[in-house]
Amino acid sequence: MNQGSLLLVDDDRQLLESMADWLRSQGLTVNTSTGYADALEQLRHKSYEMLLVDVRLQDGDGFDLLEQVRRNYPESHVVLMTGYGDADAAVEALRAGAADLTKPLIDDELLMCIERAFAQRQVIEENTQLRKQLDKKNAMGNIVGQDPRMLRVFDMVESVADTKATVLLTGESGTGKSMIARAIHRHSGRSGKPFIEVACGALPENLLESELFGHVAGSFTGATGNKIGKFMQADGGTIFLDEIGTASPAMQVKLLRVLQELEFEQVGGDKTFKVDVRLVLATNENLAQRVAEGTFRQDLYYRINVINIELPSLSQRHSDVPLLAQTFLEELREDTNRPVHGFSDEAILALEAYPWPGNIRELQNVVERAVLLGKGDLIVVSDLPRDVTGGPTISIPRAGSMTLKEALEGPERQIILDVLESNNWNRNATADSLGVNRTTLYKKMKKLGLEDGKYAAH
Repeated sequence: MNQGSLLLVDDDRQLLESMADWLRSQGLTVNTSTGYADALEQLRHKSYEMLLVDVRLQDGDGFDLLEQVRRNYPESHVVLMTGYGDADAAVEALRAGAADLTKPLIDDELLMCIERAFAQRQVIEENTQLRKQLDKKNAMGNIVGQDPRMLRVFDMVESVADTKATVLLTGESGTGKSMIARAIHRHSGRSGKPFIEVACGALPENLLESELFGHVAGSFTGATGNKIGKFMQADGGTIFLDEIGTASPAMQVKLLRVLQELEFEQVGGDKTFKVDVRLVLATNENLAQRVAEGTFRQDLYYRINVINIELPSLSQRHSDVPLLAQTFLEELREDTNRPVHGFSDEAILALEAYPWPGNIRELQNVVERAVLLGKGDLIVVSDLPRDVTGGPTISIPRAGSMTLKEALEGPERQIILDVLESNNWNRNATADSLGVNRTTLYKKMKKLGLEDGKYAAH
């Protein structure tokens, strides 16, 4: 019998206690109630997977209780008990969508009904969790990660997305700042409105101003007609300004005004436009240092650094490399129709050991190259670029020179050592990063000669 919590509601005390004792003997957690009011009081203090309720109660009836449970405690399943020959009540129970048991109760029927109710509840819970996971995955796009650092990023995205706060995304190039910006937009109440992305570093200053704010015809050479800028296009939605650190001092002044007033003029125009936009900005530069050097406005920095989400580099989240690689592989397999379904163990070791200076973008490119050039249904080490496999952090021994277990110890030691060093030898943080428990990490460190701390690295 499935474990579960059950509330029995019946004004026949003798039947109530007898049934409760028997159900407890079947492994159920059972509480009892002798009436409508008492049952509602118990529900206020404890949740139940199932209520088994007599239709006829002295201070009410089971249908009223069914309605209250559905309205206020929808996670609880209700089964109504009707008396023998009370056909009208049985029909009404079915119409109300509740399961019906007829008294006197038969043990096997009762157990079967309860088991069915618990199974139905479990399916509903699993479907609810699945929908939540799918919603979260869809909202995050193709951003995946199990590393604690990325989980904190996901939590921050969910926390700030549905606010008006300006968000500054920081981190190395290729860490996925554009994808996080889109996730913030998808999670917000503006998700049905435009998401406009502008790469500030890709345009010279005069063209960037026109791109952002628009221009009127004749305002400069080549301006043959009026142009609507990106801020106007993003009205009601989100505008994402990437590489904000490249903005010139004059552009910084204009951006400060837009951030403060949400209004601007087009290049060559005198009409003031006001927009409702949410700003997300990104940089791979240290803006605080730029402020100290006098090359970035302090007032603009304070204005854009309301919420700062720092994205970890891929070298800081080694445990996510296999997950990301497989995700990219599945996307590419769909797009290219290649029959590649995974990676060899040695290829995964090579990917995990590589430092990934180009971060997620570099990993995606490496996987794409391997999918297009590989010959088999698995990506193997020879399908990977030499930059990835030729470094000092991993070497694949020649077949027959040692057992597989011995061959894997070297790369495993290097991976653990790299993550320990990236976490300043904090073992708890290292275990989290590697996705293992602390006991497993300690055993591996001892086995691989890393138990004496930093001295073991040399």
